[in-house]
Amino acid sequence: MKVTQERLLNLMLKYNGGRPRAEAKLKSAVQLQDLLDATRLLVPRARSGKESDSEAEDLEHAEKLRHVKAVLEEGGHFSGIYRKVQLKPTKWARIPKEEDETEEERPIEALMVLKYGGVLTHAGRKQAEELGRVFRNSMYPGEGTGLLRLHSTYRHDLKIYSSDEGRVQMSAAAFAKGLLDLEGPLTPILVSLVSKDSSMLDGLDTASIEMEEAKARLYDIIVSEKQVIPLNSETPWMADGAGLPLDALHLLPRLVELIKKVTAQVKVLCKAEEDRLADTTLDEALPPYDQATALGKTNMDVDRIAAGLPCGSEGFLLMFARWKKLERDIYNERKGRFDITKIPDVYDSSKYDLVHNTHLKLDGLGELYTVAKALADGVIPNEYGINPVHKLKIGSKIARKLLGKILIDLRNTREEAINIAELKNAQDSAPAHKLTKLTDDDTKSAKSRIKLDGSRRSSSNSEKSLDAEEDDDKETRYRLDPKYANVRTPERHVRTRLYFTSESHIHSLINVLRYCNLDESLQGEGLVSNGALHKVFETKELDYLTHIVLRMYENTGVALDDSRRFRIELLFSCGAAVNPLDASPRQQDHTLPVFPPVSLQEDSSYLTFHKLESMIQPFAMPAEDFPPATTPQGFAGLFPKSGGVLERLANLWPFNKHLNQKV
Repeated sequence: MKVTQERLLNLMLKYNGGRPRAEAKLKSAVQLQDLLDATRLLVPRARSGKESDSEAEDLEHAEKLRHVKAVLEEGGHFSGIYRKVQLKPTKWARIPKEEDETEEERPIEALMVLKYGGVLTHAGRKQAEELGRVFRNSMYPGEGTGLLRLHSTYRHDLKIYSSDEGRVQMSAAAFAKGLLDLEGPLTPILVSLVSKDSSMLDGLDTASIEMEEAKARLYDIIVSEKQVIPLNSETPWMADGAGLPLDALHLLPRLVELIKKVTAQVKVLCKAEEDRLADTTLDEALPPYDQATALGKTNMDVDRIAAGLPCGSEGFLLMFARWKKLERDIYNERKGRFDITKIPDVYDSSKYDLVHNTHLKLDGLGELYTVAKALADGVIPNEYGINPVHKLKIGSKIARKLLGKILIDLRNTREEAINIAELKNAQDSAPAHKLTKLTDDDTKSAKSRIKLDGSRRSSSNSEKSLDAEEDDDKETRYRLDPKYANVRTPERHVRTRLYFTSESHIHSLINVLRYCNLDESLQGEGLVSNGALHKVFETKELDYLTHIVLRMYENTGVALDDSRRFRIELLFSCGAAVNPLDASPRQQDHTLPVFPPVSLQEDSSYLTFHKLESMIQPFAMPAEDFPPATTPQGFAGLFPKSGGVLERLANLWPFNKHLNQKV
């Protein structure tokens, strides 16, 4: 929105260093509080009863200010994760200085951009924590407690990466809390365990042209009313626009009608709330400042629901703005054109209100969800490619860096396992009198310092190997000395890499995994079985906590250079893709169950790491294009080469509750 008020322009100059042509970015609590204070003074306390044409622009501006005020007050706690404001000057004027006769340039108009949303709900946090616990018990040996013992004795190499979106970061922290059985709030867990990597897990710019082509083709298929007929009934996913409902064009007008119906009801609720607030003082109208609300509570707010208010920190004004925008965007009455790219937003909004705001009893919301789901089930998958070849092209562009990082992780895991196996073989074959001469430093060097410099058996030249040796200090990972760790199996270890990202990257990754064999440069059987291809195609929705798991197994019964030494298992879950109309728990705690992962392979299949690598490598970023590994910011100097600090920290780690148990 454009702003010309002196208070807001002065605020911009305050936080951009007084430079008239520089923009200001407001993220901190102090900065956002200053903006909220200024906005409260600018927002009119009540609307006029009549709205003439001459007042239309002022009324629209006042409505936007109310929207800004409502967003800044939401949750009662400021966080740069959820709210960011940019003030960009757009017009300037020469104004005389008061102290002398000279003139100075000052901004007289600015563009204010407010970015908000992505707050993790109480249900989302609960789902993520529970999935972390389930993941610990189902994905690791020892029924979960084994992982905790490995982690507490520094035999669990864990790294967690997240995109830049606030709720994705908090979901990662909540999952880590359940996975490691941690205690306390999410913020310390987020800071200490989750690394943000927006270049790998954010953004669609690399495939924007191809996605626009897919959306245009999708629109043509819908408006042409041509039935999507598969070329082969056994592979229905091969047809252009596969999954679209046959009556998609007839569903769109009904969708618009239902959106208007729901929006009108929310407007009435919003007006009633504004009338109530107009009769209260400013202090009485302010919401309580509760940090837990903004960071995602584990329990729903029973008092708000009992009072007939929307669940969470969203008020009726923001709820109305959400639906009004959908009503405005989904259909252009002047052009008579539907915007099918807004169908996913309509579906998300209707499902959210069915889960969290069913107590508001919005008439037509259930039917709106049903219609939106029928359309979204066909539109969303096809936005990432109109057919499998197109999906593979788009997926390889969006998930290129993520695929490359996954291959690096798997190679490092294989290399570490081979290093340990070679060390064990050397110790088993060495004479007893030579083993007794090993010093503590020799043991630590052999067992505790394993270089993560990629596969030394890969086709790398000698210069790269020398560079890796020179960077040894930056690439070294430490473990506890076994004689101090008080464990019986020091060689037992596990490596975990977790990536929390957006739906777009999940679609892209699963598309590459299931269609990589369609590339002309590759031949042979795909990574995903035919039965799994049917399952994934029939799974129309990739909901919250959708996850893809790649597990590497080592067969110690075969030779180290045998390709069968390392096997890969592919698992897939569509997350909380449950119809809220069929889920009774939504009436209790708003939490939908998460589907367990299913295998993407036949029971008798044996996918070697070598085959996975050869099939994915053409679509992945090369290892040499990744920046060199560095010590995480804030941890430099914490772990000296002696490793002694780790031994002392073992008894001081504040989160873990299972430290003193032996393996």
